[in-house]
Amino acid sequence: MIAPDKAAPAAPTRAARFSAAGRATFDLTLRLGGLAVAIVLVGLVFQSFNDAFLNTDVIISILRSMSSVAIMGLGLTLVIVIGEIDLSVGAMYGLAANSLAVIWILGGVPVQFAIPLVLLIAVAVGIFNGVLTTVLRIPSFIVTLGSYNLLYGLSLYVTHAGTFNPNYPPEGYTVEPSQLNFFVDLTMQFGTHQFSVEVFWMLGLVLVVGFLLHRSLFGFRLIAIGGNPVAAQLARLPVRRYKIMAFILSAVIASIAGILDFSFIQTSQPDLGLSQTFPVFAAVIIGGASLAGGKGTAIGTLGGALLLAELQIGLALLSPGPHAQQIFLGAVTIGAVALDLGLTRLRARRAA
Repeated sequence: MIAPDKAAPAAPTRAARFSAAGRATFDLTLRLGGLAVAIVLVGLVFQSFNDAFLNTDVIISILRSMSSVAIMGLGLTLVIVIGEIDLSVGAMYGLAANSLAVIWILGGVPVQFAIPLVLLIAVAVGIFNGVLTTVLRIPSFIVTLGSYNLLYGLSLYVTHAGTFNPNYPPEGYTVEPSQLNFFVDLTMQFGTHQFSVEVFWMLGLVLVVGFLLHRSLFGFRLIAIGGNPVAAQLARLPVRRYKIMAFILSAVIASIAGILDFSFIQTSQPDLGLSQTFPVFAAVIIGGASLAGGKGTAIGTLGGALLLAELQIGLALLSPGPHAQQIFLGAVTIGAVALDLGLTRLRARRAA
């Protein structure tokens, strides 16, 4: 009679764990399913107003439009999952493009070597943000808001507030055709509908970040640290190191987006990327990441970027005015945050 009594508590513990995991899976499925339904409904609504919305050219434009936002959003997702925020991604995107232009076109460094140098700059920025946040314990919101302005200032400084186009370098400078071809081919367009390779870069990065976040020890610890920082400290997880790594990856991925967009549009300017910060943040939140930390998916961020690109292209076709995009962007973001807070409070009540 004694042995069964000792074994009895194990069953409720397993059931409780299964129940918690089941609720988390249900919440995630609900968010991603709702996002998928929203993407389909928005597409159908725009199609009802304009028969050309779902043709091949428009769909390719949507995919191209979402690429840079989705790529930057993947890096931001890692930071938000660990319970921090990075508002400097847009400025890092611009600094990467502008630094590459200066190092390559003015400095004469071959573009194949200039690109790794730019990524090293991004690593330094990520370390800067991570160290100030974890060592000096300055809130990441303040650190990265300051970095946003610092990086923009650096873009102005290195470019002397000028623009660069490798097809038309400044007087006295030349760009070798082989290097220009290499750079342009990073986002080359092909087919009758001019499909850009940048879309494949986006999908490849989704797979890489998705694996890191959901299929690796690194991602498991990121989620654990963001979901319960106190428990992570008690478990002696390297919280500081992982947060710094998240900031580094965010900066590097934002730089990749900046380099790819520079390759596509072939023009850099000091304020490049500054307007991208809020759409990137919105895409991550719409995709299901929680500001409280511990939640976020690569596929959700991809879906959030797709929904925003749909709204952007659809509204552009309807031409209601430039104010409409900003109104919709703000409303959708507020709605996503409100939904996240509502689900968080619901889970808290169920846990109680």
